[in-house]
Amino acid sequence: MQRITNCIVIKDDHILLLQKPSRGWYAIPGGKMEQGETIQESVVREYWEETALTLANPRLAGVFTFSIFQHDELENEWMMFTFISDTYHGQLTEHCDEGELEWVPISRIHSLPMAEGDHKIFEHILHSESTVFGTFSYTNEMELIEYRMN
Repeated sequence: MQRITNCIVIKDDHILLLQKPSRGWYAIPGGKMEQGETIQESVVREYWEETALTLANPRLAGVFTFSIFQHDELENEWMMFTFISDTYHGQLTEHCDEGELEWVPISRIHSLPMAEGDHKIFEHILHSESTVFGTFSYTNEMELIEYRMN
């Protein structure tokens, strides 16, 4: 099972998001954990690699599992650890190999193109102080089949 870390960084009622070129969907900057890293080490490294910003004291906000199915058969599975932070150091890079970085007003998050489950994750994380846990099932075309969050 692949492990992913990412971080929702909030500044002046905006969130830094990455628009990926493959689908044009927006995503939270982050990526794959490396062997031997803690999840906090991973999120700081991954966030810096994509944005050139160094996170300061990111707080774990959600833990999620994702299952991708093709005709009822499990095709892929991963776990994502989502952090939140309003403190960072450095200056945003002008170029990211993964896509276009953009500061998006929080009020626009619900209308952006992204995976349906990501909208649900934002709804919980942006309106709660407690860590949220969830599981999402998708088709291999990234259509949400079902989800649970608590």
